[in-house]
Amino acid sequence: MIAFIGTGLLGSNFTKALLKRGEKVNVWNRTAAKAKALEADGAKAFDNVADAVKGANRIHLTLKDDAAVNEVLEKASAGFEPGVIIIDHTTTLASGAKERTEKWKARGYTYVHAPVFMGPQAALESAGFMMVSGDPAVISKIEPELSKMTGKLLNFGTDSNKAAGIKLIGNLFLIAMTAGLVDTFSTAKALGITTEEVSQLFSMWNPASMLHARIAKMISDSFDQPTWELAMARKDAGLMIQEAQQAGEPLIVMPSIAADMDRWIAKGFGNNDWTVIGKDAVE
Repeated sequence: MIAFIGTGLLGSNFTKALLKRGEKVNVWNRTAAKAKALEADGAKAFDNVADAVKGANRIHLTLKDDAAVNEVLEKASAGFEPGVIIIDHTTTLASGAKERTEKWKARGYTYVHAPVFMGPQAALESAGFMMVSGDPAVISKIEPELSKMTGKLLNFGTDSNKAAGIKLIGNLFLIAMTAGLVDTFSTAKALGITTEEVSQLFSMWNPASMLHARIAKMISDSFDQPTWELAMARKDAGLMIQEAQQAGEPLIVMPSIAADMDRWIAKGFGNNDWTVIGKDAVE
């Protein structure tokens, strides 16, 4: 039997997918109604988290943060079965994942952090990406079941906190990309360019195709062979900021980037490739 703790949008769809595969699933959620609603799909809801995990050989968690995971696991531990495996899909601190792995091992239980890059629909369809890292013997044991829950299971090695760190890196990129789009749309608005025209541009020209080459450039430390000089990139950044300011459109990302460009230019890197602004980060 499986216990699923935390049945919000992601957890509830993970649960529904498990039930569709014929698994017996107990559920608990801090807002009891969310767990109770899953009884229509065949789950068994509990008001007490310790009762929900009794008899479970595998416990899955999708909670808010480290504090919630620590609090709920402590309350649930009264009902843990010997040898139970705890699989946490919550986005947490990497240090928190490591601490919990060690803490629950010392108490005789197995904790594995397995964060995901997937939304609720992907959880229902067993699509998207799931990450894992830690003890190879443990991962080998749970890999067949985790693979059923995702489109692709990514193993990042033996460090118990590596998967948690990778998840934060991925989410950081998504947040930065979205913030960049906010500035893109704000500048487009300032220039009288519609969002549809911006979308059309990116349907014809895909900047994502440059990502791997950009990464290679940044980690190669070959900034003295520019394809776009930092001084020229800074000039363009100034034009973007000027257009937005003239139209009264605020930018949230570009001013900070321009300030960092100025710092590198002041250090004498104006004729270098503009990716030199990442030099300190990749060293």
